[in-house]
Amino acid sequence: TSLLLMAGIMAAVGLCRRLTRRRLRSHQRLCTFLLEMFSTFQICACTNELCLLGNVEPKPHTSLTLTYGFTVLHGLTLTGSTCNPCGTLQPMWGGGISVKMGGLKIGAQFVAAVLARVFMHFIWSLEMAEPHFGALSQGCSNPMQTTEMQAFCIELLFSVVFQLTILRVESVNPKYRVHLIALLITMLVYAGGNLTGAIFNPALAFSLHPNCFYDKFLSYSLVYWIAPSLGKFLILYVF
Repeated sequence: TSLLLMAGIMAAVGLCRRLTRRRLRSHQRLCTFLLEMFSTFQICACTNELCLLGNVEPKPHTSLTLTYGFTVLHGLTLTGSTCNPCGTLQPMWGGGISVKMGGLKIGAQFVAAVLARVFMHFIWSLEMAEPHFGALSQGCSNPMQTTEMQAFCIELLFSVVFQLTILRVESVNPKYRVHLIALLITMLVYAGGNLTGAIFNPALAFSLHPNCFYDKFLSYSLVYWIAPSLGKFLILYVF
């Protein structure tokens, strides 16, 4: 049921993106906003569902396989979208897009993060699958299973590794590049998923753990917003 749900989300997002390109091509800002919002919604909604499947046996093989598989699917179906505020900083820094357009994309990503969480809460309330039972009563699932300083360093390091890899594989054939990126994300999730969740995406972190930001805003914003953003700025400054 969870796999069908995620497949349905991807199909619906694909249809919405296609209609947006066809009908709103002349309205550049609105088209950009909607495309980024739909793409980020897909990643946030599917990742929310994947988090519920983390305890499916055999552990961790099932969750890692699903992480790799759906990361590949996201890469193949969401071409042209960054879905990550940190990724949007690069073209802003290099002058590829204006600050106003970059802010529009980042706004779309956080709007999508909230919409995805609300949508998944509604789906979980229907209790269509066993993993949905009790999902709404979890509150803050507390992904940080280490000290705040260690969590900050882990998210910073993972962001640097991820963003550096993105820059280094730009010249690789897209059909191979998506697998390299998916493999890297899976490895990072395996290495640090039990400590911080290995998210290194501010919008995705806000969608997965909004209650944690409400309870401990300073700690979680430092680890899941500032750390990956700082990692991106380090890469931009050095390279």
